[in-house]
Amino acid sequence: MEIVICPDAVAAGKLGAQAIVTLFGHKPDAVLGLATGSSPLVIYDELAARCAAGGVSFAQARGFTLDEYVGLPADHPETYHNVIRRDFVNRVDFGPGAVQGPDGLADDVPAFCASYEAAIAAAGGVDLQILGIGTDGHIGFNEPGSSLASRTRIKTLTRQTRVDNARFFDGDLDRVPTHCITQGLGTIMAARHIVLVASGA
Repeated sequence: MEIVICPDAVAAGKLGAQAIVTLFGHKPDAVLGLATGSSPLVIYDELAARCAAGGVSFAQARGFTLDEYVGLPADHPETYHNVIRRDFVNRVDFGPGAVQGPDGLADDVPAFCASYEAAIAAAGGVDLQILGIGTDGHIGFNEPGSSLASRTRIKTLTRQTRVDNARFFDGDLDRVPTHCITQGLGTIMAARHIVLVASGA
């Protein structure tokens, strides 16, 4: 493990982005693990700027997102499917369908979770996973106390996580979903390289 203390979030974003640029230098078809939330935005902003300038291409890359709310309509702006596209995927040159994510509307959630694990394995696993961390220490939607061996599954969100995320739902806690699908800690730790960004108090 390497801990790098940066002077500010922008510097952290440049460092995280450089890790991906370096990876693509020898593996342009790498598989990325993509997190939503505020922590990784500095990485995505830097990568979008570099892509626009011709400094990096995602045309051969694939991606898998970490988590998704259960039960939000597909057109809801705060589904993580829509958030990751708004924040990153549509700002660079990923190919059509190159980024997959959990299906929060799956009829059979356990079966979907198993199929998602299988899809990651079929892609060869994640080469580089981007992570943030919540105020209570959650990674993905793995709340403190989650098993280190856990795999993709449905989880109940803690009140603190829902309070933190209420800002995306006009401050209305009742509109924040109570359940999610998340990659497990075991799934996340299977990535060959992990970049976790944390900023602020």
